This record gives sequence, C-alpha cells and structure tokens, in this order.
Amino acid sequence: MALSPTPAQRRVVEAADAGTGRLRGTEAQLAGLVKRGLAFRHPRPPHDHFLTPAGHRIREAGGEPEIPVASAAASQDVSPAPAAREVFAARVGGEPSVAGAAGDARLREVRGAWQGLLELRRMTHSDGSTDRPCAWERAHLVRAAALALEAAGHRPAGPDGGDGNGADGGGYRVRATPQPEAVAVHEPDGAALRACAETLERAGWQVGEHTEPRSRARYLLASPRKV
Repeated sequence: MALSPTPAQRRVVEAADAGTGRLRGTEAQLAGLVKRGLAFRHPRPPHDHFLTPAGHRIREAGGEPEIPVASAAASQDVSPAPAAREVFAARVGGEPSVAGAAGDARLREVRGAWQGLLELRRMTHSDGSTDRPCAWERAHLVRAAALALEAAGHRPAGPDGGDGNGADGGGYRVRATPQPEAVAVHEPDGAALRACAETLERAGWQVGEHTEPRSRARYLLASPRKV
C-alpha cells in the first residue's frame, strides 16, 4: 500500500490541531491514516487519533511524507502499521556517503523528526512527559539514540571512520550491544564522546563511560531511562 494519503485523508491531516496533532475525521479516514503510518490511535480513552512525525511533515510541507521516524508502533498498546515503509533514518555512523546527508536541509529534517518524536513521547506517556524515551525508542534503540545525537548537531562517522565529508578519524558510531536495552556509542575524540554523553542524558538516557579491554578505547553505554 502506498504511503500517499487520499485527497480526503490529506484534508484531515491539514486540518489537524497545530499544537497537538489531534485529528478529526470519519472512522474510515482515520483508519486509513493509521494504516499509512501517518496517524496513531491513542491507547487511552477517548482513543483520539494524532499525527505521527510523517503526518506532521505532510501538514507542515503540504507534500509527500518524508520522515516517518516513529510509526503507529510508538506505544506498546498501539498496533504497528506493517504497510508503512520508512524513508527517513537518523545516521548511526559508518554509513556510505549519500547525497543530502549533510547541510541545512538535512539538519531541518532531523530536527523535525526529533520534534515529532518528542510529541510521541508526550502523547504516549501517561503523565504527558517528554523527558524520557517512549516505547518506540525502546524498540529501536540504535536509531533512537542516533536521532538524539544527530538532532543535537553531533557529527556521525563516515564509512572510513571519518565524518562522511572526507575527514578521517572523527564522528560518533551507535551500535547494538548484547545487553538488553543498551547501545554503545563510540567516538575517538574524548571531548566529543563526553558531549555525546551529555546530549543523551538530556534526552532521557542513562549513560556510563567504559573502556574496551583490548583497545583501551573509551565508549559510552546508554540505556533509555524509565522514570
């Protein structure tokens, strides 16, 4: 199924509340938006529907969805939208260089995704808080941590260990670990590594600095804060 909404669904998206993303429409329209990953049904009564980050992008830009960072799986109580393909991903470090991976346009896109994720936190936490990760982030640890770092302006490593723009030896790399609910963040520059730790802590992660036994390189171990 294509992500593009029908004209009627697009009108529902464009009429969403600017602050909360709350939607009003027929059951069929709202269900269709959920299937496309553009809306999610709140798990608590009165079970209103709200825009996902992809839906917010359509509303703000009036174009095709570009960054469905968190789909209807934003809450453990919300069923995922299997048909929704994801076309945006924060840089975890080490990816092949791609056009548009840097610059003002990319920065705006990443920051828009981060604001959308904060809105998902607010709507899916029972207390409405935005200071700790939500269920979607716990299910996508590497991507969630990478989004927090990239949105804060940290430099991801390029495929050669550099920054993706021809520089060598710098940039963060976020990787999965054998530990449940934990990611590792590598950054060869000590000051930059500490800055990454500060960013993740502000984003609601518990962070500790560790040393690799063999290489003696310092790295971060980060887990989503629960309270």
